[in-house]
Amino acid sequence: MNALAPVLRSEWAKIRSVRALLVALSAAFVASVGVTVLVHAMVGRAEADEADFEAVYSSYFGLNFGHIAAVCFGVMAVAGEYAGGGIRLSLAAVPRRGVFWAGKLLVLGAAALPVGLATGFGCFLGAQVLLGEYGVGLGTPGALRSAVGCGVYLALLTVFSAGVTAVVRSQVGALSVLTPVVFLISPVFAGVSGIGKVVAFLPDRAGQQILHPVPEGPLGAWSGLGVMALWAVLAAAAGWWSLSRRDA
Repeated sequence: MNALAPVLRSEWAKIRSVRALLVALSAAFVASVGVTVLVHAMVGRAEADEADFEAVYSSYFGLNFGHIAAVCFGVMAVAGEYAGGGIRLSLAAVPRRGVFWAGKLLVLGAAALPVGLATGFGCFLGAQVLLGEYGVGLGTPGALRSAVGCGVYLALLTVFSAGVTAVVRSQVGALSVLTPVVFLISPVFAGVSGIGKVVAFLPDRAGQQILHPVPEGPLGAWSGLGVMALWAVLAAAAGWWSLSRRDA
């Protein structure tokens, strides 16, 4: 722990000193809540009359935009180390690569979690206010779980993105991998017979089950988040393997 503490302070200083990282992190909140509020202000009550309307899950409409920012935050925080050769200085200061990697991931996750929680509660409360008589409260089954789960999901997505970036060591390369995995495959193939069950275990699809009061498919709310956590652990482990086995 004594060896980890200065690494945590150093990694937090890196985030605070790089404006692009702060912008990406804050954009997760602004984009998610902003789009959610805008959509509900315009068409929220009209859609509430539809038979399949789900007041809780509809609160996170803007999350499709916000988790782009979370991915970018994780990618830039790691890719920036390699872009200018900063990784050499970081490893010179912290020769124990495991300690360096653990500190970076802990700080990234710790920075993303409160922003994610603020995003979850901001989306939910903002949407429900605009729904008026169609709105529900945090006491509704699954509502509080969804808001908290939103924060955990964004934190895990950040760690997952950081792990992938450590493997490919490039911002463009990482986004080339993450864009189809997180944003394209699930929407395109979710309804395809046979493939849909496999798609349910992809990071975004599995992690977002926590947002549904009654999840559909092979994964439940917490088991889906557990699958997302497993993806994050695997990506973090792959990043550690790359960092420890390859030259900086």
